[in-house]
Amino acid sequence: MTNSTTHLERALGLKEATSLNMIDMVGIGPFIVVPMVVKTMGGPEAIAAWVAGALLALIDGLVWAELGASLPHAGGSYSFLRESYGEQRWGKLMSFLFIWQTMIQAPLVIASGAIGFAQYATYLLPLDSLTQKCISAALVAVLVALLYRRIGTVGKMSLFLWVGVVSTIAWLIWGGVQHFDAKLAFGYSPHAWDFSPAFFILLGQATVQTIYTYLGYYNVCHLGGEIKNPERNIPRAILLSIIGIGVLYLAMQLSILGTLSWREIEDSPFVVSTFVERMYGSGAATVATGMILWIAFASLFSALLGYSRIPYAAAVDGSFFAPFAKLHPTKHFPHVSLLALGGTALLFSLLFRLSDVISAILAMRILVQFMGQAVGVMVRRRRMGGGSLPFSMPLYPIPALLAFVAWGAIFLSTGRVFIVGGIAAISLGIIVFFVRARLKRSWPFAT
Repeated sequence: MTNSTTHLERALGLKEATSLNMIDMVGIGPFIVVPMVVKTMGGPEAIAAWVAGALLALIDGLVWAELGASLPHAGGSYSFLRESYGEQRWGKLMSFLFIWQTMIQAPLVIASGAIGFAQYATYLLPLDSLTQKCISAALVAVLVALLYRRIGTVGKMSLFLWVGVVSTIAWLIWGGVQHFDAKLAFGYSPHAWDFSPAFFILLGQATVQTIYTYLGYYNVCHLGGEIKNPERNIPRAILLSIIGIGVLYLAMQLSILGTLSWREIEDSPFVVSTFVERMYGSGAATVATGMILWIAFASLFSALLGYSRIPYAAAVDGSFFAPFAKLHPTKHFPHVSLLALGGTALLFSLLFRLSDVISAILAMRILVQFMGQAVGVMVRRRRMGGGSLPFSMPLYPIPALLAFVAWGAIFLSTGRVFIVGGIAAISLGIIVFFVRARLKRSWPFAT
């Protein structure tokens, strides 16, 4: 290890790992994209996009589970790509590209959640655009301050936040069950399920929005160096969080669709608050909005924690700037990485709009992190030969192949601007890598 302090502490058990995954997944996303998904699908058949998102997360989760159990190190995909494609050859390029896109998209993810938090807060208070920007920036600063402590303390905080997340969603589901109207939830038009090419195009566009709300099931892999018994706990945390959140999301969507008409949903910027107001009145809606903001905060807390371990892992390997490899001298966490990503996210929260970032986040991540990793797990299996694995995905290689194809379809559904932008960003990263390798006389220019 290149830093002179100490190793990361393995202080997170299965409960903490699963709670960190779940609160990362359930941010502001599922509450702000509901109208977008309904509008795209044009009716209550929007539920199909939530099912598609859950299936993709589960299939891809098997890829992460196998790699995470075998390579339980800080950095997640950085370690996976580097080892799968060969540490001294193409793995250098793939892991560099992952760090390259992470330094941009990770702060964008944090900024998008902070912006969504401030926008949803306007249900409670009339906030102008400047005040919203100030709130989103202040939120990022608070997150950094809370994460500036030992990982064991952070794990306990995650359990406290997780209770609020699950309690809120359970309350929403219970209210929906009591007021459920099957005619609203299942009032499909005669051609709703015609499965025409247009249907699948719209489903792809809607799934871009729903898969955004499932992202985070792999957060435990970024914290691989701090998980107890990682060979067992990482796969369990991934699968438990995907299944648990999938069930909660589907139940919540059916509750909303069975209480409000889909035309009312597609035009509501505060659909969940409106949903609670319809059932229990404005006072309960105010409480529900406060709990949604709690959920958004908890998700950002978990996401920033996981992302801060990625530049650290790369710097420890000598593939990124050396200061990022430093651990705090007494609290033993990568404080330079946390401060750098938090500072960039704070800046982005002041500069960008929420509508601009969701597709941009996916377009930047899919090619290297998701599609590259789906191929990487098969390349690694081939290189290992008959080597044993602590966790082996069932029906191999079908989940990896399905994940590759599904992520490719999602990438194409992000839209031309984001497709071109994602390819351009990765192309620029490739150029930077080879220029850097030439100057350092490393692969492929090593003598």
